[in-house]
Amino acid sequence: MEIISAKEDHFAIIQNIARTTWPVTFGSILSAKQIDYMLEMMYSTEALTEQVNKKKHVFLLVKEQEEYLGYISYELNYRGLSKTKIHKIYLLPSAQGKGAGKFLIQHVSAIAHENKNQTLTLNVNRDNKAVQFYEAQGFLIAGKEDIDIGEGFWMEDFIMDKLLTA
Repeated sequence: MEIISAKEDHFAIIQNIARTTWPVTFGSILSAKQIDYMLEMMYSTEALTEQVNKKKHVFLLVKEQEEYLGYISYELNYRGLSKTKIHKIYLLPSAQGKGAGKFLIQHVSAIAHENKNQTLTLNVNRDNKAVQFYEAQGFLIAGKEDIDIGEGFWMEDFIMDKLLTA
């Protein structure tokens, strides 16, 4: 597996992975209407451009041979703190269980450590089975957060943190 720094010409790959992954990941948790709304809100070309250029999110793709398996986005020094925020991490359903998610998290952990960030943090839907995956990677539930995203929709998340060792 290799990790590639995503550029704007990779946005279509990220969008395709999101459109493929989200219905499987959230189909039993969220309505189809909310999934469509959130995909447009977070993954339109304009939204991705803003995340990269204004919010300074970094997107990485994981690739095996010629196939892109998934992506992660992160932000160093989140809110001016010694934290790296993982904003997104999604793998194609066919790629889950191959170690790609762990590989991405380890890679971002190393980048965070190099930049003297002491914690990785992320949000995950409280009903998402990925909670157990994150716990297996050393994340602990640090709190809960309900975020109004408009159109009557909410993100009901756990906040999970992982302390990075020296």
